Amino acid sequence: MAYSFRPASSTASSFLALLLALPLVASLASAAGAAAVAPAAVYGTKSMDPGLAVMPLPSPVSGPESLAFDRRGGGPYAGVSDGRVLRWRGRRLGWTVFAYNSKHKSVGICAAKKLMVPESVCGRPLGLQFYHKTGELYVADAYLGLMRVPARGGMAEVVATEAGGVPFNFLNGLDVDQNTGDVYFTDSSATYRRSEYLLVVALGDETGRLLRYDPRARRVSVLHSDLSYPNGVAVSPDGTHVVVAHTAMSELRRYWVRGPRAGKSETFAELPGYPDNLRAVDGPRGGYWVALSREADGGGPAPTVAVRVGRDGAVEEALDGFSFVTVSEVSHRNGTLWVGSVDTPYAGALRLGRR
Repeated sequence: MAYSFRPASSTASSFLALLLALPLVASLASAAGAAAVAPAAVYGTKSMDPGLAVMPLPSPVSGPESLAFDRRGGGPYAGVSDGRVLRWRGRRLGWTVFAYNSKHKSVGICAAKKLMVPESVCGRPLGLQFYHKTGELYVADAYLGLMRVPARGGMAEVVATEAGGVPFNFLNGLDVDQNTGDVYFTDSSATYRRSEYLLVVALGDETGRLLRYDPRARRVSVLHSDLSYPNGVAVSPDGTHVVVAHTAMSELRRYWVRGPRAGKSETFAELPGYPDNLRAVDGPRGGYWVALSREADGGGPAPTVAVRVGRDGAVEEALDGFSFVTVSEVSHRNGTLWVGSVDTPYAGALRLGRR
């Protein structure tokens, strides 16, 4: 089946800058890709193409970047290109609107459901996760800030737009500590917006931040700054650390946030590609599924789109396939891999066999 893919919107000047940067991106990609592959890595690979169930989004929206499930197991929920959050209701009902932001009420073009709208005006939800004790959904909107949606859905409330006196510029990954309710999220760059993300890699930008929102104090703390393209984030099961994907470095890094090692960090995993979002593996074996942004060479084998990293940081399994032009997130839940992409007009679900 053929699909049309829609690139992220950008200004004319940003587009020109991206064109000029492409040769440098290719050079950096080659060098970083070679350095990222662990020399003694041995792991199995499976294809996601056979058996992948596709969940098409209502036209013209696209880009289910991140997927979340509510406390009753409903979903997935996904933020899409028109700034709304949609909920999957099964084959009969498909996707329905769960949440929207104030721009959908105050700005005429954002209210249109049959037009491709400017994300810098109407918002672009990227990382999202529920806090299961309250049922609230937290959303990292790349342009509008950190948002919270009530359990019943509806209007998203902006809870923060800055940290340490510095406005958010490119919010990206997000996860919630289910024990405390603290929200961990990334601001990928203080220099470039989401529409200019290639420049973050090409120019070696190191102005990203790892942040924590305390809902009790209603305050955002800067945990680490001057970071190289911090992207997806996942809270460890015991809440002592978070694992952050650093896209340009092709690595996962562990940041200790509680206990005697709080404030310290170290490399957790080196990856065979450029990581986007990561999610903890559902079940006793632990570890993380990490989406990778890397396209196959023309005529070559299927690209590796995700890897499963064990508790010790070793890559234990890989997923490849041609079903997505890019993969932004892979989430494991109840024996199924749920796949999101910031580019495609659909999400996917792959039922795993018995292990």
